[in-house]
Amino acid sequence: MDPREHNTLGGSTSPYLRQHADNPVHWQQWGPEATEWARERDVPILLSIGYSACHWCHVMAHESFEDEAVASLMNEHFVCVKVDREERPDLDAVYMNATVAMTGQGGWPMTCFLTPDGAPFYCGTYYPAEPRGGMPSFTQLLGAIADTWRDRRGDVDDAAASVVAELRRGAGGVPEGDVRVTAALLDAAAGTVLRDEDAERGGFGGAPKFPPSALMEGLLRTYERSGDADVLGVVTRTASAMARGGIYDQLGGGFARYSVDAAWVVPHFEKMLYDNAQLLRAYAHLGRRTGSDLAVRVTEETVEFLLRDLRTENGSFASALDADTEGVEGLTYVWTPEQLADVLGPDDGEWAAGVFAVTSDGTFEAGASVLQLPRDPDDWDRWRRIRDTLLARRATRPQPGRDDKVVTAWNGLAITALAEAGAGLGRPEWVDAAAECARGVLDLHVVDGRLRRASLGTSVGESAGVLEDYACLATGLLALYQATGGTEWLAHAQSLLDRALIHFADDQRPGSWFDTADDAETLVTRPRDPVDGATPSGASCLAEALLTAAAVADADASGRYATAAAASLDRVALLLERAPRSAGHWLAVAEASVRGPIQVAVATDGDSALLREARRLAPGGAVVIGGEPDSSPLLADRPLVGGASAAYVCRGFVCDRPVSTAEDLAAALSR
Repeated sequence: MDPREHNTLGGSTSPYLRQHADNPVHWQQWGPEATEWARERDVPILLSIGYSACHWCHVMAHESFEDEAVASLMNEHFVCVKVDREERPDLDAVYMNATVAMTGQGGWPMTCFLTPDGAPFYCGTYYPAEPRGGMPSFTQLLGAIADTWRDRRGDVDDAAASVVAELRRGAGGVPEGDVRVTAALLDAAAGTVLRDEDAERGGFGGAPKFPPSALMEGLLRTYERSGDADVLGVVTRTASAMARGGIYDQLGGGFARYSVDAAWVVPHFEKMLYDNAQLLRAYAHLGRRTGSDLAVRVTEETVEFLLRDLRTENGSFASALDADTEGVEGLTYVWTPEQLADVLGPDDGEWAAGVFAVTSDGTFEAGASVLQLPRDPDDWDRWRRIRDTLLARRATRPQPGRDDKVVTAWNGLAITALAEAGAGLGRPEWVDAAAECARGVLDLHVVDGRLRRASLGTSVGESAGVLEDYACLATGLLALYQATGGTEWLAHAQSLLDRALIHFADDQRPGSWFDTADDAETLVTRPRDPVDGATPSGASCLAEALLTAAAVADADASGRYATAAAASLDRVALLLERAPRSAGHWLAVAEASVRGPIQVAVATDGDSALLREARRLAPGGAVVIGGEPDSSPLLADRPLVGGASAAYVCRGFVCDRPVSTAEDLAAALSR
């Protein structure tokens, strides 16, 4: 028996891979050992990519990977490799593009068959244990692939070469164009987005419906610049519809990954850190801009969710809560009228059923309902008491599993959101939580000056950080620098940006960025995707970090960062023109750019009400720095005025006269 004929996932730092460590499949981790074994055996690689919170990943594992007979087929004919898409986004990107090219759609679990050199020749997603709806069973597929590999190798090689050629053609990024980022372009982009709104139910598109997280932030910034009430209306309708729907956890706070229907009623129950970090940023921004009680409440409850349910021992944040509880979707979260009455008593139970839209017919399965909040309750004190009681009872139910893996980029998003929300809404404890998270990530994930992608407990993984890791963490550190004045955060951010400029730039195409470093593992193509998706693209996050750093760094570094940011925005203008819904975070960065970005430097000799007002009033993307005169580049030669705090408002290279009152500051920012 070959000593490699065993399951190797038990030592992984990925909880998802560890979930498969007891499968009878001889799973290998991705690496040269697996590919060399496939060459020696002259068999294809069966690559299965998924993630811990994925419902259908669990289904396929239970139906097929835990089955001895299926595992025997897999082990006989393939070298089987398991990958956590969250730990290896580069592999996920390459083979997802192949899957979409072959089938017209993608998703997880992703099932790809590769030559030993990693070239994909057949790709798909979930395959059932038995034939269903025109789909072959997984065992039928395994047999067909094995036969084709043995009997029609030429066809396999031709298919693999064709797919790889197509992947390489599509890896060029956004093409050159004559379009430039201007206020007019951004107004047109927002107008295109508005035409796609589901005005009746909020958001965009039909079922399944995903939170347009980054797009909400971008549109808010468009509104702040243009004053267009229609733009604000889209944001407030979407924010309200989601916050009142079942996609939002009405008891525990936080958002599920998406709604299976178009009205936000029934979620797919997994909760992802990246969704909640982005939505926290947008709701906090909306709350301080409009004073919306709903937006502020959702902000507070989402922070509570992050700190209660996703925080790890070192203050950083876990990746996700699973969609399933003990293999059942919604088991933790749904209620019947009888259950409400049992917990609350008949009077409060009936009142809660009306408030939370729980009916005898139910909105989910078996007559149960996902809690909603269609309208504000008539008694908030009663609502809070009932909410706390139900949440406490819910805590006694079986709970979904938690993916404890700490992902650098997603923690960067959380740091940004907590720091901005805390500074803008006057909640210093949130800023403290952001700082603790940042320290945890920096202490563990920076190895020899370079970032690693993820960790589990006190063990950092081997996977190298990708562009979004450097960019999102740098953005978070810059937000912390603004919220605290701590120069260590600026130094760490600049170190990350300097590394990113060296290792991720496309020297042949200024402003274009690869998603993997120049010294990373060589795949069949080097991934590069500037389009914003469920998370912002690495390129758009880098542009944000560069734009912010250019405003706060010393002159030499500032020039380098500003040049790189401008080139990035010039290159992506075509995407904003043609597909703005796929460029939500780019819209946010571009809005900051066309306004300067606005810089507010508050010279103060101590705690300053003027600085607090600046943080509350400044539009999204503005850079706000406070401190003693000459304590940072942005405060150089900016003294107190008449012995009192003074705010200096600049746009690009043009500055207003200093102001000393909140009223004058508001007027200066509104110009």
